[in-house]
Amino acid sequence: MRLVKVSTCSLNQWAMDFEGNLGRINESIRQARAAGSMLRVGPELEITGYGCDDHFLENDTSAHAWECLAEILSSDLTYGIVCDIGMPVVSDGVRYNCRVFCLDGKILLIRPKKFLANDGNYRELRWFAAWQHHNSVIEYKLPEIIWSKTSQKTVTFGDAYVSFLDTAVAVETCEELFTPSSPHIGLALNGVEIIVNGSGSHHQLRKLNTRIELMQGATHKAGGVYLYANQQGCDGARLYYDGCATVFVNGDMVVQGSQFSLADVEVLTACVDLDAVSTFRGSISSLREQASQHKFMPYVSVDFRLSRPDDSLLLFPTLPILPRYYLPEEEIALGPACWLWDYLRRCGATGYLLPLSGGADSSAVAAIVGSMCQLVIRAIEEGDEQVLNDAIRIGNYENGKVPKSAEEFANRIVFTVYMGSENSSAQTLNRAAQLASQIGASHMDLKIDKIVSALVSLFTSLTGKVPRYKVDGGSTAENLALQNLQARIRMVIAYMLASLLPWVKGKRGFFLVLGSANVDEGLRGYLTKYDCSSADLNPIGGISKQDLRSFLRWCANNLHYPILAEVVSAPPTAELEPIRENYSQTDEEDMGMTYEELSMYGRLRKIFHCGPVSMFKNLCHRWHGKLDPGQVAIKVKDFFRFYSINRHKMTTITPAYHAENYSPDDNRFDQRQFLYNTRWPWQFKKIDEIVERAAKRPVVTEEPTKAEEASKLASGMGVPAAASGNPLVGM
Repeated sequence: MRLVKVSTCSLNQWAMDFEGNLGRINESIRQARAAGSMLRVGPELEITGYGCDDHFLENDTSAHAWECLAEILSSDLTYGIVCDIGMPVVSDGVRYNCRVFCLDGKILLIRPKKFLANDGNYRELRWFAAWQHHNSVIEYKLPEIIWSKTSQKTVTFGDAYVSFLDTAVAVETCEELFTPSSPHIGLALNGVEIIVNGSGSHHQLRKLNTRIELMQGATHKAGGVYLYANQQGCDGARLYYDGCATVFVNGDMVVQGSQFSLADVEVLTACVDLDAVSTFRGSISSLREQASQHKFMPYVSVDFRLSRPDDSLLLFPTLPILPRYYLPEEEIALGPACWLWDYLRRCGATGYLLPLSGGADSSAVAAIVGSMCQLVIRAIEEGDEQVLNDAIRIGNYENGKVPKSAEEFANRIVFTVYMGSENSSAQTLNRAAQLASQIGASHMDLKIDKIVSALVSLFTSLTGKVPRYKVDGGSTAENLALQNLQARIRMVIAYMLASLLPWVKGKRGFFLVLGSANVDEGLRGYLTKYDCSSADLNPIGGISKQDLRSFLRWCANNLHYPILAEVVSAPPTAELEPIRENYSQTDEEDMGMTYEELSMYGRLRKIFHCGPVSMFKNLCHRWHGKLDPGQVAIKVKDFFRFYSINRHKMTTITPAYHAENYSPDDNRFDQRQFLYNTRWPWQFKKIDEIVERAAKRPVVTEEPTKAEEASKLASGMGVPAAASGNPLVGM
């Protein structure tokens, strides 16, 4: 039997942190060696960190990567173990995203990425070129920093694999797994038995199954061993890389790492049977026929064995396991919490300050911060020294004291404040206080009415006019101005407290202010510019209201914050207008559309790339039997009108955790202008023409079949309820 021990890993790398990244790479190699592995695979661009962005355009970045690799090669770490390391490499003035195979202090092969990720959150073509010379290689001259330490001056560079005495190993980097014609097929037909994938794949709700199914399908179709490594953690921006390193053999998962972890280094080891791969492939006639006809690929021959015949009776192949998936509610509890912890421990802050209104959104943020504290305590109890040291530093523990519970730790690093006004209710005041108590946060409540009155008096002294709320006979402009005034005052107070509370408490550092606008509100623009949505970080800015409601229900039981059950049952309201016997403000009435509808609009706009007319046609089909074309037209026009009116708000939106692929975040993810003709005259005219033609046809009402209803539910695009009320324009 050809049994081989292999290791893959998840590393919490940090963009441009060369010293820290090198330390984590070295530690992963040491752990792989200690486990007896003959092959170690690391994440994509692990030396520099994946999220360097325009730093990749700086020659210093590539130079420092070579310096780090030189340190690895000049040590004894790569002796007796093949190491696949990710870094940028410049060849003939062209920058490539590369995998570097190393063994015994030498470089065996540099393999550039052939297919780059360049949509959604990814801009690899901005910094790198894809290797266009498929099945071709060149001789690459290594920089002086390498040959001065290793005496090696050249290496094979290009689309090739490494052929050892007993097997062959090749690369498929991140995006290449997702492409229609993935390299792993050709590699398998060329006899490559082990395919490694160093990845930089971010977390997104319900995304993990896609990665796992692709690897499962790849090895089930063509056989082989597939090692997947991934970055883990926040490396400096909105994305959280969710780890979950895996090993597959012939369609079976044999190892799965943690998807959300506070650990800096996680190494997974499996024992794989290469004879099982050759047997699997040899038993499929069509695979044999295609392999016999396939074009040969270049390779680098290496006089080294990965298997050890003498150990065949001492080793046992790792047995298959079932994939593990989290519920979306668990993903929300874990992903943003890990992201917040990484940001907090790396930015120098000593805690978070959250304006807590007692509503669903800010309560969800509070629950995520509470989850973060629970994760920290759990990691400390499991013996993670790095987490313990970070917690002691951030929490200002002295004299040998350490965090003992999530609540006690939260009391030191989480501060919440309820900023009420005459328009606030006793219910939200009490809910905020109870939630803060259940989490363990230090909590304050204060009234902002005097500040509001002072600013209104200032305006009156300047103009002679007294603005009034709508319910008191005021105009829309007056009503909005008074609401926005309260919201912006809260932002100013939040930042004052974040700056000065550490001083009051006798602590070092500063607090980061957390925002709490969800992705649907950002899409609609239902937020005040420079209000409490303007913060340092927003952990729910990429999460839909529907998912947040489910999350709050889950938290009530699973995170042991029972007050959240009461929070989620209350109608969402900004509490910025006076409550009257015949009037109470609610978010959905203010917006003129429901949160369910907003999610629908967002997915059609971003994921399905619908403009006004195509969205109208799509919704006429989806809402057939519920709304007539005229009603659908009104809704679609309202959405695009308010979307375009408020698009400018996305230019200043708080950096948000990315979790939903219809995020309107203008900073990185959604590259659309912010100045629109908000009348959409051409598009809306086309909608009107379609409505007019439809009105002339006889109406045929058909009940949807059970199959159609099941299809809608399965796609998550079910029919939203109709909105009511008059839409208002936020400023």
